[in-house]
Amino acid sequence: MSNATGTVHRSYGRGVDELRPVTVERGIMKFAEGSCRIEIGDTQVLVSATVESRVPPFLANSGKGWLTAEYAMLPRATSTRSTREVQRGRPSGRSSEIQRLIGRSLRAAVDLRALGERTVVLDCDVIQADGGTRTASVTGAYVAAVDALGKLFLSGDLDRWPVGEQIAAVSVGIVGDQPLLDLDAGEDRSADVDMNVVASAGGTLVEVQGTGERRSYTRDELDHLLDLAFLGIHELKRHQDTALAPLMEEVAAARSRRERAAAKPKDESELWGRP
Repeated sequence: MSNATGTVHRSYGRGVDELRPVTVERGIMKFAEGSCRIEIGDTQVLVSATVESRVPPFLANSGKGWLTAEYAMLPRATSTRSTREVQRGRPSGRSSEIQRLIGRSLRAAVDLRALGERTVVLDCDVIQADGGTRTASVTGAYVAAVDALGKLFLSGDLDRWPVGEQIAAVSVGIVGDQPLLDLDAGEDRSADVDMNVVASAGGTLVEVQGTGERRSYTRDELDHLLDLAFLGIHELKRHQDTALAPLMEEVAAARSRRERAAAKPKDESELWGRP
């Protein structure tokens, strides 16, 4: 990790405040309403978004939609094979925790009332794990969700654009007294402090999961880690924007047309104010 002079050696030759190489691809699945493949270093996650014309019972007849997530790792996503959770009969505690995090994070990005009584299900499947699978899942799930909702909006199935905040997530931590952005698996295993940060592109926090793995940490260290996290969030936003740019151009044009149509008088008598 570091030598006697304190120089930090990281994967991909990156600095302490740099992400691993990031690739985000939208719309890669044929049948899903929305999809995304995200790669951050050697971590790879495939996300699909499914839109269902129903809501959980607690939202029935509310006029409000829902967004939820499921998370799983392929058996050989890691260096040794893990048993498929379906064989165990239920998700592991870790998977349950992560899928709740993904759902909460994406619900912060979407106006659920604008969905109507629909549910968006985000399936996050880890193809390869090398640290940061939950944060990569959140970041990719945002792209897949917008992909699906954009198609619904363009088809006229949504009356108004439901996406507000742009959401991304990244890991940070302290390894050998050095604060680092975007921990890979080796760094994560040796971290004194480990933290996952979900935040909006506008700079608001959605969730912070911070743990003193080997020691406690100070308020100053927390602030430094959050500063690093926002550097990463800003960079991830750029990758999300690039992947979504063609779709968002269509959405912006459609929103403009609808606004002009709503402002236009319905007939000539309305234009002149005559009965």
